[in-house]
Amino acid sequence: MPLHRYFQLDVFSRHPGGGNPLGVVVAADDWSEAAMQAFAKWTDIVETTFLLRPSTPAASYRLRIFTPSREIAFAGHPSIGSAHVALLSGFASANDGLLVQECDAGLLPIRVEDDPGQRRLFIQAPRAKVLKIGVEPGSLLATTLKKVRLGALAPAFVEGGRRWWLAELADVASLRAWQPDHASIRKIALDSDSLGLCVFARSHEPGHELVLRAFPAGVGIVEDPASGAANGLVAAYIAHAEPDGPLARGYTVSQGREIGHDAELTLRIDADATVWVGGQTQTVISGEVEWIQGGDW
Repeated sequence: MPLHRYFQLDVFSRHPGGGNPLGVVVAADDWSEAAMQAFAKWTDIVETTFLLRPSTPAASYRLRIFTPSREIAFAGHPSIGSAHVALLSGFASANDGLLVQECDAGLLPIRVEDDPGQRRLFIQAPRAKVLKIGVEPGSLLATTLKKVRLGALAPAFVEGGRRWWLAELADVASLRAWQPDHASIRKIALDSDSLGLCVFARSHEPGHELVLRAFPAGVGIVEDPASGAANGLVAAYIAHAEPDGPLARGYTVSQGREIGHDAELTLRIDADATVWVGGQTQTVISGEVEWIQGGDW
C-alpha cells in the first residue's frame, strides 16, 4: 500500500497530555474495512479514525471511527480531532467557517473558530432524546448510585448518536472522590445496550461550571478522560430539564483529573436546544503510516 499521512492527537486540551488521544489516517479510501479495524487494534488507542472522500457534495469529508474492537457511528473527540487533521493536512477546507462531517450518524456541521494563537472546533451533537427519567428502586443502577448523594436532576437514560445513563451528583467533592463498581456499570451498559454511566456535578471551581466523569464500560473502557458525545447528551438533558436555568445556553466542563488528565470542553446550546461540543486539539505526532493489507484481512 502507498504511504498515508498519519497523526496522533490530544483532543479537548490546551496542552499535550491533558485530553483524549486519537489516531487519524488521511485519505484512506484505498483501505479495506478489515485493514482499518486491524490498524485500530494495533494502535490500541481508544479510537482511530480514517478520513475519506465524501459521498455527497454536502459534506466536506467522510469519517469512519474504530475502537480497537469495532466500528462506531459517532463519537465526539474523534470528530473534533479528525476535523482538526482535515484542516491541518489540507484534506478539507472550511466554507464560511464551517465543515460538514459525513459519518454513520449523518451529516454533522463543525464550526471553526480561529482566535489568536488557538483554534477551537465545535461539532453539532446528534439530536438527543430522553428515553427514561428516574431510577427503579432495587435496580442495579439504584444500587450503584446508593453510596453517593444525587443532585437536582433525576438520573436519566438518554440517546443521541450514543446511549448513556446520566446522573447528577450533589457536589464536586463527592464526584471526584467516588470509586464506582465498574463491574456493575458494565452490566448496566450491556443490559441497556448503552455505553455506560456518566456522572456530573455543578462546580464553583474556577474555569468551569461543570465537572464530569464518564465510565463507558460497555465498550471496555474503565474511565474516559474526555467524552464529547457524553457531554453533548448531558448538555441536552440540562437544557431539556432546566430551559431557563443558568446552564441552559452553555458552560465549560472539566473532565479527566481523576485519572491524570485535565481536559476542557466547551458546551454551547442554541435557543432551539441544538448542542455544540467544542474545544482545542493538540498535534502530538505527524508522520506517515505503511499498513500492508493481506493475510486474513
